[in-house]
Amino acid sequence: MKKKRLPLILGAVISVALIVSIFVVYNYKNKQVSNASDEEEQQTAELTKKDSPAKEEPKKTADNPVKTDENGYVPNQTLPTEPTYIKGILLANKIYPLPSTFAPEENPEARQALNKMFDAAKKQGFDLVAFSGYRSFDYQTTLYNNYAKRDGQAAADRYSARPGYSEHQTGLAFDIGERGKDNLWLTEKFGETPAGQWLFTHAQDYGFILRFPKNKEDITGYMYESWHYRYVGVDIAKDIKKQNSTLEEYLGVK
Repeated sequence: MKKKRLPLILGAVISVALIVSIFVVYNYKNKQVSNASDEEEQQTAELTKKDSPAKEEPKKTADNPVKTDENGYVPNQTLPTEPTYIKGILLANKIYPLPSTFAPEENPEARQALNKMFDAAKKQGFDLVAFSGYRSFDYQTTLYNNYAKRDGQAAADRYSARPGYSEHQTGLAFDIGERGKDNLWLTEKFGETPAGQWLFTHAQDYGFILRFPKNKEDITGYMYESWHYRYVGVDIAKDIKKQNSTLEEYLGVK
């Protein structure tokens, strides 16, 4: 009886082993196909990533203007952690502020160029002086608050920068006047004097630009300031002067 059952048992074992083998082979092939598909998808993704340009944040340009309030500032803007450089030029205006911790002091190269310009002016009979240069964030805070309290914020925003937005904080800007004629400092009339005219005509030869020219308030954000000059280097200053433009226009942000 046992001998008769033995072939049946062997047959059953073989059948089970065969079924298990088929199941294992089937699963193995499916796994291989799945892995190959995943690998192909990964390779495709890598190729797509390489072929696609890096995503960049949109720049604030004339074609892509940033929304500002009635005084030219971006509403609820937070001061950045790093200053903004465009084309290698440090920019500080109502849209591109500086960090509150940015404190470079007066730029030595700018001061050297300023002294050279003043020496040249003196040879022509003009005794120019920089009565305001580098300002810290804290100093600008006090200055602006005093102006806003005296004239109101809307008026102050036309001639004084809010803390963090001042060019004076870069260490590259100077308010210039003629020594002995303090009554003309910070006035448009300075630009009409022989000294102011000489400065306007020759500033670019020493790397300076009149930062806030006439009829450019909609671009610079500030009224005409015949006394405010910014150092950008001789080549750039000459280009801006030749184009009769502003720093914003030169950098393509307006």
